[in-house]
Amino acid sequence: MVLSVGMMALARIAKYCRSLVRESSKGVFCGLPQSGWLEGSVGAKRHLLSEDVIKLQNFQQRKLAVAHLVSGSKGDYFEVFSQKLQSNELILKDELKLLLHLCQSADHMVIARDAIYRYHTENQNFAHGEFKFGPLFMRLCYELGQEELAAATLTDESMRGFFNDSTSFNIAIDMLFTKGAYEKALEVLRTMRNYAVPFNKDTLTLAFGTCYKLNTPEAYKICTALIDERQTKGNLIPRHAFCFAIALALRQNDIEKSQSLYSQIMSTDSRLCQNLKVLILAKSGAVTDAIPILSAATLAKSPSFVKKPEFSQEVVDVLRLQSKGQPHMRNVEQIVTKLEQADQVTKQTLDDMLCQTPTGKRKPIEEERRTSKRTLKPLNAALVSE
Repeated sequence: MVLSVGMMALARIAKYCRSLVRESSKGVFCGLPQSGWLEGSVGAKRHLLSEDVIKLQNFQQRKLAVAHLVSGSKGDYFEVFSQKLQSNELILKDELKLLLHLCQSADHMVIARDAIYRYHTENQNFAHGEFKFGPLFMRLCYELGQEELAAATLTDESMRGFFNDSTSFNIAIDMLFTKGAYEKALEVLRTMRNYAVPFNKDTLTLAFGTCYKLNTPEAYKICTALIDERQTKGNLIPRHAFCFAIALALRQNDIEKSQSLYSQIMSTDSRLCQNLKVLILAKSGAVTDAIPILSAATLAKSPSFVKKPEFSQEVVDVLRLQSKGQPHMRNVEQIVTKLEQADQVTKQTLDDMLCQTPTGKRKPIEEERRTSKRTLKPLNAALVSE
């Protein structure tokens, strides 16, 4: 009797929260106060994927809204759900959504893991277009620092088909990359390939970044094979991925390959590309070709609020070393000194530049507010009158 009452309560809560979970992308929870368990996670550090890919803050807003709505009932919900698992009862989609949005601890994650295993077993022949729980579970793992659980679940053969989207794998790999678990990240990549989940541009950046960090002959072979495969099929390779591949080629002392890869980048005006170019020229012994790049940076005229070109101390040191005892050594020293005096030599390493979190896409100016809140007139006309 107690169990049945609990199940009725669970069903009522799930029904009540259903609209909250479904309306995740409309930003309706932004005004809710943040609780302590959430505040510690909002600033979660990411290395290779931007927030508009991870969507962690959006997920946390949904969690906060659901937690606010069912305040005082979370423990009961997990207890009842655990009993439901033990009694082999059917798990409904909305119940599982709610469960994942209420998870706040490692203990909760154990129940969540068992729940998605059961749900997958019951729904392996899901209809096309059915809700994908993979990204939701991975964002939860990301928030709670459960990268090992994420990787183990992804690579479990019995869960094949549950994570059938690139986003789930990308979030997991990014999580593992951030924690320095590069071998495990490579294993997840292999699983992604074995499951025939398509590699998108984010996957390529993560794959090349992982290979760069591993810096082994095998990783270099994987990286070059991926490049050849993508180019054979006519698929584009992101600039960031190219930069990782170039840096790996330099680490593997394959200067010729690094030059070839660099020549394939469409736009090389970024700080990272300029540093890679100077490093390639320095390592190849073409120091005289690097001098004009540094000279152009010292002569760059721009407003004070526009950041001037910067070069890593690490790159500058390699250039100095390669010019030592050469006729152009004096020119290099003069130009480097000018850059240092202008604060255009940074302590940031090339690795720092490579692994810097991208800013993501710029959000377009909101189009919803086209009228004045006060006069209800078209906004342009209202601005004149106000």
